[in-house]
Formats: sequence, structure tokens, C-alpha cells
Amino acid sequence: MSAVPVIAAEGATVVLDGTTLLAPTTFAVMPGEFRCLTGSNGSGKTTLLRAFLGSRRPTAGAVLLRGEAVDMARPRHRRLVASLVEPVPVARDMTLREQVTLVAASWHGNTTTTAVRAEEIIGRLGLTALGERFPSQLSSGQLQLFHLALTLVRPADVVLLDEPERHLDADRVDLVADLLAERAGQGTSFLVATHEAAVVAACDGVVELG
Repeated sequence: MSAVPVIAAEGATVVLDGTTLLAPTTFAVMPGEFRCLTGSNGSGKTTLLRAFLGSRRPTAGAVLLRGEAVDMARPRHRRLVASLVEPVPVARDMTLREQVTLVAASWHGNTTTTAVRAEEIIGRLGLTALGERFPSQLSSGQLQLFHLALTLVRPADVVLLDEPERHLDADRVDLVADLLAERAGQGTSFLVATHEAAVVAACDGVVELG
């Protein structure tokens, strides 16, 4: 295993207009590790994820991708990280299957395996029967699984997720937790903000904020 963390926070702190959004935080995630961010509302979980995406800069300390300061202007950083932190843009006039396949093709290339990749993640998230539906025809839970499919179908060394259990029934939460643990076992690193015990139980370790 590489000695360089794939993502790390070194005293990362975010203060806005005199309010501390993220207290000084230090941790590291190695390749293939699945870590959960826990803590009360307002403890800085989403703020920290946004810092790793470059949309919220630390006012002190640093957040790093493979030892480099986060800079999403760098193509290698954009390719390194997939995320479901902000709402995923979707096309209202394309089906679920068409959109997942399009994302797969945009990252993997339009090869003979593109549709297979898309169908695999659709199936793993229990969405096969909904493949020909449009986003407006999905329930809130189904839409959350669709957003997860759009995120997980692309290649990434790191996946950042903010409450992936949102709107999901208990059986779907277990399905997602198992899938994340499986992907971590295949080498993908996960940093997941969550309040869900089943997701925490599936991870390799917890970063407690607040």
C-alpha cells in the first residue's frame, strides 16, 4: 500500500465571518480505506467535504490529494475524485439508463463495455426495473439511488459522499453500505458524512467532528 494518503487534512480549519464552520481537523485516508465523518449537525462534515472539492477553502491548515493542495483546476485532481455532496445535475428528458450510460461513456470512453458498466451499477443499486423512467418519475429514495449510480459509475480513486442514506429505507441503506465496503475492498477510498449506524458499521474507521 502506498505510504502517501490519497486524501488528508492537516489542521484544516474553516472560519467564516467569525463563525467556525470546521474546527482544526487532522486525519488521513489511505487507498482502499472507507472512513465515515460523524458528529452533530453543524460540526463541519459537509464543510470538510466541500474543502476536498475545492469549493470551500480552509482558512488555516490544509486539505491534500495525494500530498498536493486541492486544486480542481488540475485535470488529475478532477479525475481523482467523484462526489455526491451537492445535487447532481440531471437531464429531465433522458431516462435513468441513458444518463448513467452517458456518464460512463464520458469517463471510460464509448467502448463495448460502457453499457455493461452502466447496467452493473444500475443493477447493484436495485434500479434495473426503473431504467426507462425519467427523473421526474422517481420517488425521493429512487432519485437518491440514481444520484449514487451517476457518482459511482465513473472512475475515481476517492469518493466523497454526504449522507448517502438520505431518503432511503433500511434495506436500501444496507445495500448502499455493502456496496461502498465492496468498492473499498477493490481499492477505492471513501469519505462519507453520515448519521446512519449501518453505514458506520460497514466502514473502516470514524473521524469524529465537533
